[in-house]
Amino acid sequence: MASEQLEQFEGAATIEKVASLCRRRGFVFPTSDIYGGLGSSFDFGHYGVLLNDNVKAEWRRSMIQERDDVVALDSAIILNPQVWVASGHVDTFSDPLVDCRTCKLRFRADQLELASCGKRPSKHPGEYSECDLTEPRAFNLMFETYVGALRDDASIAYLRPETAQGIFVNFKNVTSSMRVKPPFGIAQIGKSFRNEITPGNFLFRMREFEQMEMEFFVPPPDAEEWHRYWIDRRHSWHLDLGLRTSHLRIRAHEAEELSHYARATSDIEYLYPIGWQELEGVANRGDYDLRQHTEASGTTLEWVGHEERYVPYVIEPAISVVRSTLAFLCDAYDEEVVAERPRTVLRLHPRLAPVKVAVLPLIGKDAAMTEKARSLYEELRKTMSAEYDDAAAIGKRYRRQDEIGTPWAVTIDEQTIADGTVTLRDRDTLAQERIAIDGVRQLLVDRLG
Repeated sequence: MASEQLEQFEGAATIEKVASLCRRRGFVFPTSDIYGGLGSSFDFGHYGVLLNDNVKAEWRRSMIQERDDVVALDSAIILNPQVWVASGHVDTFSDPLVDCRTCKLRFRADQLELASCGKRPSKHPGEYSECDLTEPRAFNLMFETYVGALRDDASIAYLRPETAQGIFVNFKNVTSSMRVKPPFGIAQIGKSFRNEITPGNFLFRMREFEQMEMEFFVPPPDAEEWHRYWIDRRHSWHLDLGLRTSHLRIRAHEAEELSHYARATSDIEYLYPIGWQELEGVANRGDYDLRQHTEASGTTLEWVGHEERYVPYVIEPAISVVRSTLAFLCDAYDEEVVAERPRTVLRLHPRLAPVKVAVLPLIGKDAAMTEKARSLYEELRKTMSAEYDDAAAIGKRYRRQDEIGTPWAVTIDEQTIADGTVTLRDRDTLAQERIAIDGVRQLLVDRLG
């Protein structure tokens, strides 16, 4: 490759580059692709499933496994529709929309950037078209469905737009069945659905997505302190899993942008290739939700114990699994030139990497090497996500594992047959060390922590 081409190769991640790698390497595919797809809907391939699962596992580890004040829940996707009436979603969960009578396109009024001349950018760079806009009107973001045999108003239900309400309506069930008292949390991972009008930017905004939400119930006087605690705690979680400090910031919401239920909210923002965007929100929801459901259902949702009686305030860290995955992919994506050869690599934290180790016989047709490699692979896969690969030249196999994000590769060669040692290659530094084959598993277990 010519030197000028090598210079052009090196560069920061873009959404297009990350999306291309994800499709090429089996992380993410456009859904229903053979039928032309469906806007902002994606299917996760093998490596995407493993990466998402690792993100969720690290969240659960931080929220539940490493704490004794948070319990788990998995509520239904379709709840009694009165839940959404009480929570305010039926009346207020909407975007202001405008239509252009000229181009027939629809836009969110709060995100429509108009020039002073009244023109807006067209889909073609350098061109502008006149806008003849309708008055803004509300568009509810919840997907409607029907429960039961009849399709009438009485059978209307909704796909949940958030997992939080399933937690609030289970507050009494959890407090009466588990040994918990404020401050304590209820954590949940599950699918949510929002009929977004302007989805896009690959995985950043989707109509169907998985959320990781935790509602932390606290005595009202302690809410502000706990809000700051969870902002700091969640910020540290992202850093611990490899996101760069320079690409993370905390932004407190101004009064005019607070949700109707929030007393205070801070976003942990990430510098995506499309700019600074919300990665995770940490809200002080006050006692709004428990009071709303108490009033609507007639069931008192409060903490009673040790001569105490009060409605707890709620601190809510909430994040999308796929938006988190996208941040980790963008942050890990790197292009470099090594020995005049281009290399694309995902420098994912080892605990997030879909595959932890690849076992590679140097010569795929050498029976002794493949036998040793297969044996080691079978040993490793019992403990960690491992992959065996004997196809193509060893250099191409290394490059493939680099793009998948595999932190270590173990190569079996002639010396392995002679003295029982293997080559362990590091994805990031490309350093290679010779170690005993019998010590590979324990060494990797130690490095994974």
